[in-house]
Amino acid sequence: MDSAFSIIISILGIVSLTKSIYVIKQFERGIVIRFGKYHRLIQPGINFIFPFLDSVIKVDVRERVINVDPQKVITKDNVTVEVDAVIYYKVVDPVKAEFEVEDFDYAATTLAQTNLRNIIGDKTLDETLVARDIINENLRDVLDEATNNWGVKITRVEVQKIDPPVEITDAMSLQMKAEREKRAMILKAEGIKQSQILEAEGKKEKQVLEAQGQAQAIALKAQAEAKAIEMVSHSANLHFKDNAQVWKQFETARETLAKNVKYIIPNNAQLINLLGLDTSVKEKSNES
Repeated sequence: MDSAFSIIISILGIVSLTKSIYVIKQFERGIVIRFGKYHRLIQPGINFIFPFLDSVIKVDVRERVINVDPQKVITKDNVTVEVDAVIYYKVVDPVKAEFEVEDFDYAATTLAQTNLRNIIGDKTLDETLVARDIINENLRDVLDEATNNWGVKITRVEVQKIDPPVEITDAMSLQMKAEREKRAMILKAEGIKQSQILEAEGKKEKQVLEAQGQAQAIALKAQAEAKAIEMVSHSANLHFKDNAQVWKQFETARETLAKNVKYIIPNNAQLINLLGLDTSVKEKSNES
């Protein structure tokens, strides 16, 4: 009997020891509940609790994602668009997250849908399509403020799609196509204009260069002609000046002899050489 009681006590001791050891993972926090009331918060690692008296609720503190289902929203200019979103959040206060809200995912989704209707309802369709970042930021601020009392931090909100009705989408596609064609025509016209400008400038430069070439050719020709004239003048002065003087003397002598006037001409005079008399005089002298 005593041995059986000892075995029971041993078993209870082992079970109690097993129940008193509780392991919390790195991404979790443990809330110890004693007699149905919050007692303390335990951190990751091995923790000891009172068996049969304490229970532990594990809370995941990693960042998590909530998908907000698509819903139809009316914009400020009475256009119905379909909008959905994604909410990123993480638990920063496990105790509040466990006790202050019953179902956080449902509460955050409902809150996001309500605020999406309010935010987009204050904007026109065009503003909604181009202000996605502003909508994300506004929605994040609203959700973060509302969930602060729940021990949850909203880290990011992303609106995934904003889909207008099909007829508006088709009209927008046609408008975008027209805008692309318009830009293409403008670019083509600009290209033609630039090409014509470049061609005209090329012709102008060609004409300028040709004119400059002709001017340089004329200048070089004029310089060559002036040089030739200068050379001819120099040669004339050099070779014909003395002959011109002799010719003048000869003309004077001829006019004098025509008047039968006798003059004595020195032997070394240039006129003797010009008339060839110097040779005849020398021959007569040799004969005598």
